[in-house]
Amino acid sequence: MANVFSTLLAPLAYSGDDSVEWSHGIAMHGEPALPPDTPFPYANPDAPKGGSITLGVQGTFNSLNSFIVQGGWTSARGMRERQFGNNIFESLLVRSYAEPFSLYGLLAQRVRMPDSREWIEFELNPDAKFSDGSPVTVEDVIFSLEIIEKKGRPPFRNWYAQIKEKIVTAPNRLKLVFENGDNRELPLLVSLAPVFSKKHTDAEKFDRSTLTPLVASGPYTFKTIEPGRLVVYEKYPDYWAKDLPVKRGFDNFDEIRVEYYRDETTLQESFKKGLIDFLKFGDPVRWATGFDFPAAKDGDVIKLEIPRGVPAPTQGMAFNTRRDQFSDRTTRKALRMLFDFKWVNDNLYYGLYRRTSGYWDNSELSSIGRPASARERALLAPFPDAVDPDVLDGTWRPADADGSGRDRKVLRAALNEFKKAGYTLQDRKLIHQETGEPLSFEILSKNEDEEKLALAYIRTLELLGIEATVRSVDPSQFEDRRTRRDFDMVFNTWTSSLSPGAEQYGRWSSQAAETEGSFNFVGASEPAIDALIDEIVGARSREDFVDAVRAFDRVLISGAYSVPLYHLPDYWAAHWKRVSPPNHHSLYGDELDTWWSTSLN
Repeated sequence: MANVFSTLLAPLAYSGDDSVEWSHGIAMHGEPALPPDTPFPYANPDAPKGGSITLGVQGTFNSLNSFIVQGGWTSARGMRERQFGNNIFESLLVRSYAEPFSLYGLLAQRVRMPDSREWIEFELNPDAKFSDGSPVTVEDVIFSLEIIEKKGRPPFRNWYAQIKEKIVTAPNRLKLVFENGDNRELPLLVSLAPVFSKKHTDAEKFDRSTLTPLVASGPYTFKTIEPGRLVVYEKYPDYWAKDLPVKRGFDNFDEIRVEYYRDETTLQESFKKGLIDFLKFGDPVRWATGFDFPAAKDGDVIKLEIPRGVPAPTQGMAFNTRRDQFSDRTTRKALRMLFDFKWVNDNLYYGLYRRTSGYWDNSELSSIGRPASARERALLAPFPDAVDPDVLDGTWRPADADGSGRDRKVLRAALNEFKKAGYTLQDRKLIHQETGEPLSFEILSKNEDEEKLALAYIRTLELLGIEATVRSVDPSQFEDRRTRRDFDMVFNTWTSSLSPGAEQYGRWSSQAAETEGSFNFVGASEPAIDALIDEIVGARSREDFVDAVRAFDRVLISGAYSVPLYHLPDYWAAHWKRVSPPNHHSLYGDELDTWWSTSLN
């Protein structure tokens, strides 16, 4: 790697730097909400310390490095994530989940950046230490950024590659310079880069899946690692940041156990038996009927319904548009119409789901029910065919079948769309008139619930002569096939936030469509998408940002990249009384690194 160290500043390049003030935090738009020395509002600063919590997840793991392609989707849970906590890896700044996108000092005690966002500078906390007791240095930060840029997976690799210079301005200060300030989210994204110990990291083997823990600065270290079955984290007794304002009320357990289960049923049964302390629910059937066991009836298990504070995640059956049968947008639109949400919701899910329409439902960022503004229309003007008229004027909704599973009105409308795409019904099969090939495909699923849903969808498809099958594989095979794009149609969830930004490149951009390890599973490659992501990350005002996201939402909806499914109205979870959450939750629901053991009370 190139030597990036320099203590000299080019006068012309950095004139006026002294006018930029240092701060305890930064925000994507405006100023951070919290003043200095203030705990996060969803943590209890007086939470008791000690005890343990046992968590359960479905799946497996074979890596302890989630920042590379090989371990990106098969790494141990809990090392660095919102729900389970940043137990191993930390970053220069830390995010508050009570705000759309605001960051506060952690490894860096202060930060500054100009309004142009052409650079950002950090001042490291002199107390910051790795778990071996060695100090966190500027050299460690530079090493971490460069090793991921060289050997990490997208989107991290792409973000850090946009750093043009890394300049040591003082023994504990680092300035990162960008080519320009067009990507206004970039300074915040690099502020969240994981920091590793250069001394203890094997740079040559960094991109290989490993079960050797990386040395980092987080509040926990690994106690037990049983691949595919169990990870145990134990509190690091000399954790350097335990008294910082941003860590008050966090990291309350002495031990965190994460146990792995092959299927959802076994996971649920283990929760009922008290083998795990907390479980999140996404299945209305289990939520409605799964609490008839003695502990729940006696009040030892508590159900939580936490109001949703961010856009609903978009669940859908995603089309692989690289496949011939899905390369035509009109065909995808017709297939999208054939999902009978009302039948599925009433017959399978106790009517508890809400229909998903776009990619930012339940927020001001959604285009649903809103005519495009003048600014949106200006953004979309160079791409006249990218958005359908009814999506542009805000009247589009998913097809509203009557719940019979065979709504003739919807079937006729879908058949008309298929005819526009060149299909015709022959001998009860939908045949393409030019190729003579029947419309057929396979739906890939990873569990019983997805298989059940796919079968309900297939029953409607069969009414129009479409040959569809479902193939269920275990979670590891599912991720492998999805990553290799070895599928026709696959279940996928696009998480949403109040501050979408550069992560959209990895999900939707033309470059990501052909990039190994990216999240652009559908293969979207559309100039309008690329241009609007640029607008989102470059927006300087909240108003311009909202318009750019809504225009982007319209393009994704019009592109018909998936069959939209449904979402829950709230976050659903349940826990045993031996662990407790704070009184206030974040916008994202449960933050388990703020919970504590009630046995200590």
